[in-house]
Amino acid sequence: MVSLLSFFFVFFTFTNPCNSQQPTTTKDYLQLPLLHKKPFSSPSQALSHDTHRLSLLHARRHDIKSPVVSGASTGSGQYFVDLRLGTPPQSLLLVADTGSDLVWLTCSACTNCSNRDPGSAFLARHSSTFSPYHCYDSACTLVPHPDPSPCNRTRLHSPCRYEYTYSDGSLTAGFFSRETTTLKTSSGRETQLPNLSFGCGFRVSGPSVTGPSFNGAHGVMGLGRGPISFASQLGRRFGNKFSYCLMDYTLSPPPTSYLRIGGGFPHDVVSKIRFTPLLVNPLSPTFYYIGIKSASVNGVKLPIHPSVWSLDQSGNGGTVIDSGTTLTFLPKPAYRLILAAFKRSLRHLAKPAEPTRGFDLCINVSGVARPILPRLSFRLVGNALFAPPPSSYFIDTAEQVKCLAIQPVDSGSGFGVIGNLMQQGFLFEFDRDKSRLGFSRHGCTRP
Repeated sequence: MVSLLSFFFVFFTFTNPCNSQQPTTTKDYLQLPLLHKKPFSSPSQALSHDTHRLSLLHARRHDIKSPVVSGASTGSGQYFVDLRLGTPPQSLLLVADTGSDLVWLTCSACTNCSNRDPGSAFLARHSSTFSPYHCYDSACTLVPHPDPSPCNRTRLHSPCRYEYTYSDGSLTAGFFSRETTTLKTSSGRETQLPNLSFGCGFRVSGPSVTGPSFNGAHGVMGLGRGPISFASQLGRRFGNKFSYCLMDYTLSPPPTSYLRIGGGFPHDVVSKIRFTPLLVNPLSPTFYYIGIKSASVNGVKLPIHPSVWSLDQSGNGGTVIDSGTTLTFLPKPAYRLILAAFKRSLRHLAKPAEPTRGFDLCINVSGVARPILPRLSFRLVGNALFAPPPSSYFIDTAEQVKCLAIQPVDSGSGFGVIGNLMQQGFLFEFDRDKSRLGFSRHGCTRP
């Protein structure tokens, strides 16, 4: 998992005061560009970051359209969203993360901001609409605070201070604030949306938020199910759903991906979308869980007991869709059977290769123009079939060497993850009102 952005969250059940706007009848949607990642400098780096990301995710138990762009030039393994915040707007890149809720970015408390490079941080002093929440504002209860809390009832101007601490000691801390964001709708016009709640991080430290996986990013756009996520705050105005396509990073130049808040799709796209229910885990309410019924290799169903995929009453197990994770992690019993089936399939079709550290299956494809790789598919709850192409789970780790980009996870204490590599080339629609996930191999080429 490469974004390494999972926090220890405090969850609340009362109504979100951060966005009091009423639903709109407009058919506009918001569309933001997603900038694509590039491959890691080494596969072991990707695995190390993903494994760390998974440990952070597991520790957390207690219509707009925009391009999604790549962290390629900086070596990041993330998809970035270009967010324009403030008055006048300042453009900053945030990691698109369905595995967290908070929208936060690095802020500068500079007094002479002319010395700062444009786009290096959000310059609060340069915005006429920046406003921290007061520490006794109801919105302030939605974020964790420093201990002891610095809130002082005798002070007229006591800002809401938040502090998110990571399991590795990394943190982001600053003022929980509100600001105007400028976005383009599907009609091509710009719209200004006031009072977007976000964390203005004046203190950001540690490998999770300053390491290689974060290169080029200025913060995180949380798209989770919690009340302070970007999807939640904008969803009630533009339709309580969002969607994205993560395009293939191996293409050069990489095609533009998009994050869409609200809106619909042409009939020819809608007719090809398949749906599976989004499940809820009360112990991890941020995450988008899906139900897997079975797995097949080359059309042959594997003898995996259904309980291997299930989410139990203690909140363990299950599978989440996470845009902030690169590789895919599956329960160990399922992983072993899939790995064995892959090895049988490849026995006479490809030459074995020296294993890359951390990967259990690697093949040498030298001299083979189009290697025939095993086809993996998942039958989901609702009978939808998710069948990603082999390029979504075999990655190049060296010249003419491909390795299986799936890892095992202990289902007794954690959960599986469908990472962004396996999501590539699919349109995913997170329909929060109907609590379902739609996906299709069609529709990603449309802006």
